[in-house]
Amino acid sequence: MLTVGLTGFFTSLSLILAIGAQNTMLLRQGLTKQHIFWACIFCSVSDAILILFGIFGFDFAASKIPNLAFVLTIGGIIFLISYGFKRLWAAYIGSYEIEINGKSKSLSSVLASLAAVTWLNPHVYLDTMVLLGAISVQYNNLSEKIIFAIFAMIASFVFFFSLGYGAKFLAPYFKSIKVWVFLDIAIAFIMYAIAYGLYKSL
Repeated sequence: MLTVGLTGFFTSLSLILAIGAQNTMLLRQGLTKQHIFWACIFCSVSDAILILFGIFGFDFAASKIPNLAFVLTIGGIIFLISYGFKRLWAAYIGSYEIEINGKSKSLSSVLASLAAVTWLNPHVYLDTMVLLGAISVQYNNLSEKIIFAIFAMIASFVFFFSLGYGAKFLAPYFKSIKVWVFLDIAIAFIMYAIAYGLYKSL
């Protein structure tokens, strides 16, 4: 059972480590040192729900929706390109008063933004549901699936809290608009690289 659990943990961790829209938004939130705990909880719980559905429900959903993986891939490409453009536009405008001066954003605003990049991003479904679901198929025993899922969810909590609270240690280096501009441009190109990778997978 430990082998099954470790497989779930490291598989989930390897998928989350790939920088995506959700990770970059949590990173930005950690850098502002505002609402970090609730942002981490939101990302972790959301990921746990997606992991559970991927392991225990994706096969059923795929049987009811033909070409579901293809649809999610196309949606993911569109979302990532849009998010990349948003970050480039932010870099072009150069308005980082909230990030640099610590101006507070409401908790509801932060969670709404995280909800958008989590639940409206088809690429998230592709990672957590399709890939984890496909890997979990090898376990026919229900107890093995449960162990796999639990360790996969633990990996999410460990990663998101590490990212959120670890980012604040980098905050002193982000007191310059130029650094924020560089970060947003880098994020945009990462989004485009992921989108290109999805396109090649079609």
